[in-house]
Amino acid sequence: MNMMVTRRALLGGMALGGAAALLPGTAWGFRADGASLYPATNAFIKGFVDRRELASTLACIGKGQEEALSFGYGTQAMDSARPVGPDTLWRLYSMTKPVTAIAAMLLIEDGKMGLDQPIADFLPAFKAMKVQNVPDGSITEVHPAKTQITVRHLLTHTAGLGYNIIQKGPIKAAYDAAGIVGGQVSRLPIPGLAPVTAAPSLAAFADRLAELPLVYEPGTRWSYSVSLDLTGRLIEVVSGQPFDAFLKTRIFDPLDMKSTWFQVPASEVHRLTTNYAPVGGVLIPMDPATSSIYLDKPPYPFGGGGLVSSARDYDRFLAMLLGEGETGGVRIMKTETARLAMSNLIDDAVDRKGTFIEGEGFGAGGRVSLPTSATGEGLYGWAGAAGTVGFVDRVRGYRVGGYTQYMPSDALPFQSGFAKAFYEDALR
Repeated sequence: MNMMVTRRALLGGMALGGAAALLPGTAWGFRADGASLYPATNAFIKGFVDRRELASTLACIGKGQEEALSFGYGTQAMDSARPVGPDTLWRLYSMTKPVTAIAAMLLIEDGKMGLDQPIADFLPAFKAMKVQNVPDGSITEVHPAKTQITVRHLLTHTAGLGYNIIQKGPIKAAYDAAGIVGGQVSRLPIPGLAPVTAAPSLAAFADRLAELPLVYEPGTRWSYSVSLDLTGRLIEVVSGQPFDAFLKTRIFDPLDMKSTWFQVPASEVHRLTTNYAPVGGVLIPMDPATSSIYLDKPPYPFGGGGLVSSARDYDRFLAMLLGEGETGGVRIMKTETARLAMSNLIDDAVDRKGTFIEGEGFGAGGRVSLPTSATGEGLYGWAGAAGTVGFVDRVRGYRVGGYTQYMPSDALPFQSGFAKAFYEDALR
């Protein structure tokens, strides 16, 4: 049996299916009445476990700042007897991106950098970038960038940067050779994923990235990229703190997010799920919990895809967003900052054709629905490579998370169908 993980395996957010799939205090309970309150969502997540397509699934839904309802099925691994619940640990992958972007917005609120300020003011190596004459073509046939990369560009994937899980040809090879990666999968060798040694630090990551050409001119095209990983380096330079320490100080501790890490403590491995690859109707463990790569200290904190968290913790983050910077009596950012972060930050002239956000907007690290979207405006969120999805609906007042663990995320329709099932309930 050939288990092949494609480059899409590390992508997060592409399976949100446009605005209709982006839908989305904070006391918690693991409750059995999900079936009656959200019957379509309940039937949807339960089916994957009943059919043994997934080891476990979990939904958590909160209205306004009311207590979140969580309901789930299955166990943390196919060979585990421990049922999943609100404190089970899941690999978030690209659901890390909104967290990193919100952290950057805090520094903008502090007045330490501006949304449209060139990042070269803080990372001088990015002052004179080159751009490929042909995207994904030669990395020696280049021209000077016409525009400086700004903070806005980083937060919205419009900096022109690439991704080794997206790009092809010489630029992908150069990213791999330089260790410019945005996440990790397993200690085990994975067929279809070439072994790449990540840069040893965020500083090295940024310096090596600056030496390579951009794929697109800054500000011209939405290009899913390592821009949020570079934002992690920007945050630590501007704040004077290590990136992970800044997240803990400004977001995790104030929101009482005690189960969110880049490295899972050994004492908490009993809560960690196993990540699987669905192959021919069989679930192949690609990152078993007991020997997970997330038990190792990462080479650097991956701001684009490195966090592990619980549904309880991520719901606190979503509740803060829905509360426009505040939840549970704790305010971590001003209302206007939160609104700006969840607004459309890209110009209409930005090319989005053929991308994950075609016909949609993009805010700080997450897709934003527009008045022309099927569900109207007010949605903000993103998804992760292992099937997770998290978002808020600011108009209807919902916060929603869907959790499971499998890669690639398009191997099964959990991520692509989760929010659609939720909307059957929310709009009935």
